[in-house]
Amino acid sequence: MWEYTDKVMDYFNNPRNVGEVENPDGVGEVGSLACGDALRLSFKLDENQRIKEAKFQTFGCASAIASSSVLTEMIIGKTLEEASKITNRDIAAYLGGLPEEKMHCSVMGMEALEAAIANYRGGGTEKKDYEIVCKCFGVTDREIERVALQNHLTTVDDITHYTKAGGGCRKCHDKIKAVLDKVWENQKKEQNAQAAPKKLSNLQKIRLIEDVLKREIVPALQADGGDLELIDINGNTVQVALRGACSTCRMSEVTLKKYVESKLQELVDPDIVVEEVKP
Repeated sequence: MWEYTDKVMDYFNNPRNVGEVENPDGVGEVGSLACGDALRLSFKLDENQRIKEAKFQTFGCASAIASSSVLTEMIIGKTLEEASKITNRDIAAYLGGLPEEKMHCSVMGMEALEAAIANYRGGGTEKKDYEIVCKCFGVTDREIERVALQNHLTTVDDITHYTKAGGGCRKCHDKIKAVLDKVWENQKKEQNAQAAPKKLSNLQKIRLIEDVLKREIVPALQADGGDLELIDINGNTVQVALRGACSTCRMSEVTLKKYVESKLQELVDPDIVVEEVKP
């Protein structure tokens, strides 16, 4: 027996907005009776292009009925743009949570909403551009990729809980794992690419060096009675002249290497070398 929250049981025993909207602006259908769960969602817009009425017809378990019912309440009063941002996690959270094995019901609600909005806009939710991974439940690789990224899913069991894929004959488990491996490999590459330092043009590097010297380095030297003047920049070589107290300080070499050079390497380019130009 599943452990449902009081809110799930309330929306199951007393579902809101059951039925079909008369002359709807958008209709979305997902699932099938053969697969055990099916949902038909319809909505109508008001003169301000906000959803004024939404109804559902669901064939499924308590969590499917509750998810569908609560979804209608969540979207009423919203624009289509606002409604389209609702995720399966939002639906589950509104219900106080769902058993992990029943999360596919919240996904079904999200997909029905997307299908209804696409229907209103004159489009469809065709699956023909993608490979059907799970033939038992008609789940595509694209659906697996999306639900995995949205919900941080990493195992075949996770995918089954959220999409039902793999819950039938189980012959697709290797394919599901291959899709997951590809998803997270691509995600890792993307994160590494974003974290990689961007290559600066010569002009950008010169301006950044000047800015770091002016903003980060010179004020600290001046506070101790010293100063620094930028003489020239040639590639990654930065030539400077020490002024004031810094010019006669026995620790000037340490100041240049351990402070000036280190700061420029940190904030501009790790290959920068600072050289002192003496009179």
